[in-house]
Amino acid sequence: MARSDRQDRREESELIEKLVHINRVAKVVKGGRRFGFAALVVVGDGKGRVGYGNGKAREVPEAIRKATEQAKRTMIRVPLREGRTLHHDAPGHYGAGRVMMRAAPAGTGIIAGGPMRSIFEALGVHDVVAKSIGTPNPHNMIKATMEGLGKCRSPRQVAQRRGKKVSEIVGRRETAQTSGE
Repeated sequence: MARSDRQDRREESELIEKLVHINRVAKVVKGGRRFGFAALVVVGDGKGRVGYGNGKAREVPEAIRKATEQAKRTMIRVPLREGRTLHHDAPGHYGAGRVMMRAAPAGTGIIAGGPMRSIFEALGVHDVVAKSIGTPNPHNMIKATMEGLGKCRSPRQVAQRRGKKVSEIVGRRETAQTSGE
């Protein structure tokens, strides 16, 4: 077995998989109804990577397996402050789903509803306050949350893009907070 294969298997075993929603759909045919299932799954490594996937099949386990595979392929990296919260507030929207995610002090915990909570747990965030505004549809909530998280930038990334030092970026944030009081 090659070294990279072992690394891939170890990384896959460390992934956190959360089943968010299962939808049963029925197709009416001549002999009655044919049932199918659609699964929505969130996968993360607990260290700043998260993805979601959709799977459809005739059996629930097969739908979950397909969704999990898709989630592993669509993982994104989100920078975390101190490995526990977001660096800044992050709004997100998708269709009628709008979400607002805010960084929180240590000890706050995950204050978020349903599908958003699953994303934060899989991502490895420990302290965050999030609110879903608009649709309660789990698909749109997850897509809106992922869109907002995709926009998150660390001070290092912002400083690099602007050609400045991290201390200049972070220093401005702290002085803006003290002057606003």
